[in-house]
Formats: sequence, C-alpha cells, structure tokens
Amino acid sequence: MVSAVRGDERVTEIAEPAPKRTRPTEVRLFAAIGASLLLWALLYRNLAMIAVWATRDLLHLDVSRPLGSAVSFFVFEAPKVLMLLTVVVFGVGIIRSFFTAERTRAMLAGKRESVGNVLAALLGTVTPFCSCSAVPLFIGFVAAGIPLGVTFSFLVSAPMVNEVALALLFAMFGWKVAALYLGTGLVIAVISGWTIGRLRLERHVEPWVFEMSAGNGIVSVERIGWTDRARLGLAAAREIVGKVWPYVLAGIAVGAGIHGYVPENFMASIMGKGAWWSVPIAVLIGVPMYSNAAGIIPVVHSLLEKGAALGTVLAFMMAVIALSLPEIVILRKVLRPVLIGAFVGIVAAGIVLVGYLFNLLV
Repeated sequence: MVSAVRGDERVTEIAEPAPKRTRPTEVRLFAAIGASLLLWALLYRNLAMIAVWATRDLLHLDVSRPLGSAVSFFVFEAPKVLMLLTVVVFGVGIIRSFFTAERTRAMLAGKRESVGNVLAALLGTVTPFCSCSAVPLFIGFVAAGIPLGVTFSFLVSAPMVNEVALALLFAMFGWKVAALYLGTGLVIAVISGWTIGRLRLERHVEPWVFEMSAGNGIVSVERIGWTDRARLGLAAAREIVGKVWPYVLAGIAVGAGIHGYVPENFMASIMGKGAWWSVPIAVLIGVPMYSNAAGIIPVVHSLLEKGAALGTVLAFMMAVIALSLPEIVILRKVLRPVLIGAFVGIVAAGIVLVGYLFNLLV
C-alpha cells in the first residue's frame, strides 16, 4: 500500500498483485507479437506494388482515368490506414494501461488553475477518454474540486489531440504536420479552459453535479507487468479497430472519390489560402459531422492533394474531432445551454484562428 499527499487530500494507491503467468506463456505471447510485427512490416512495404497490381492487372482499370484513380487510391489507402491504425491502437493500449480516471483526477486535484490548465491539456492527449466519457469525467472532476476551466482544458484536449490521429498524421504527412496538430491542439485546449475559467460560469452547471461525492480519495491501481499490458494492447486493437473499421473505410471511400473525380486545384478555389471565408466555413461544416480520427485522416489527405490549404484542412479536422454533435448532446446532461454555447464558441474561435495562422505562415 502506497500513500501520497496531493493537494489537500491523501491519495492511497492499493497495489494488487497481478496473476502469475508461466514463462512459456509469456514467451509464446511475445514471439507471436514479434512475428506479427515482422509480417506487418513486410506487407506494409509492398502495399504500393500490391495496389498497382490489383488495379491494373486484376481489375484492368486505367489509373489515368477517374475511376481507376479512385479505385487505386482506395486499394492502397484502405489496408495502409487499417494497418497503421492496428499498430497505433496496440501501442496506445499499452500506454493507456498506466492511466485511470481516478489517477488522472488525483493528478489534477489541488493544482493552481494556470498550472492545472496546462497539465490537464497534456493529460488529455494520453488518457483513454473520448466524447462518450464526457459526462462521468465532468462529474468526477467537478466533484473533486477541480476548477471548471481546468476541467474544460481536459475535455477539449482529450478528443482533439487524439493520439491515433497524431500517429497517422506522422506516418502519412511527416513530423511537421503532426507537430502542428499537437502544438495547436494543446494551445487551444489551454486557452479555451483558461477563458472559461475567467468567465466564472459555474452557475450554468446543473446544480446536482456539485452535490455528487468525489469519493474517499482512494485510487485503486492494479500493479501489472508487461505481459498483461501487451494483452491489454491486443484487446484494445481488437475492440477499437473492430468498431471503427466501417467509418475508416467510409472515410477512405470519400477520399477516393475526391482523389479520382475532383479536378486538380478545385479545392484551392474553395478551401485555399485566397478564400478568406474558407476557414470559418470549414469549421461550420465540421462541427455537426461525426467521425473518428482514423476516418477523417484519408479525407484530409485527399483535400490536401487537391489544393486545399493546410490551415483550412487542419481547422476542418479539429472541428470534426473536438466539437462533434454527439459530445454536445451528451454534455447537455450536466451543462446549461449558456455554458455549452460558450464552450463551443470559444473552441471554434480558437480553431478558426489556428486555421488562419497556418494559412498565413505555411
């Protein structure tokens, strides 16, 4: 049993021994993972050749024609994104095994608001929470005495700075685009939470939220080894990829249509740097849409290929991920319309400013 004082409360972590596993079982597990990764790497390196063979030789399509170009894009991108997604989710599943909602709440409790905003935004990038977790997280954070602004920094960062999106952006566009996404997402989360904190909007939280008990300060943490963490990573890959693959394929299909049938530089006329209204329009289109990060990346890829400006496309992607309509509906259970409006307006304004900034600088 380990005790530590955080803020004004004592947090006790109860270590529970993980079930023992035999050495041969562990060896077989890691050998299977290693062999799978080797096969993954071999297949991934030859995807382009396989896509060309499937389009030209198997389907007898001309890649210079719109249909052939669209099919070639889909045949190449579908396995590529799904393979990347599987490996990324496996790795993220291992990282997430170190975090729980209780531990995250304990880390934020008792922090000064300015420090708390930054810490909350950073924690939001690595914790396993999405819009589905909005209500229980919000209740737990507020009941623990965490300031409203700090809570919102976390709620903005958790979906917006999505680690899956970050890894896919890095793999598909390079470290600069990934770094832009990470840096701007964190800045928006910090500033949005700080601004909401300054507005003193606590009266627009449903009263029953403050009446909830935050618990007794005990955080139960199971001490597990790397074998169990690997199993959690595999379970996460099966569960998440199993749920999102239809959305991923739908996003790739949209991207394939844009790639094959949208004329070159057409997007530059409506989503380019020269159109001042392109960024706010992109955000307005993105807010009511609902897609996971993996599903929106292929669309981003196609838009950039067709001449859309990077800032406009990043603004569109952030709006889809961070301001999804389902999350807003879920938050209505704990927030009154005024606070929801402030949240959406402040985050949307931050995304628009980021879009303009990168269209100006990049």
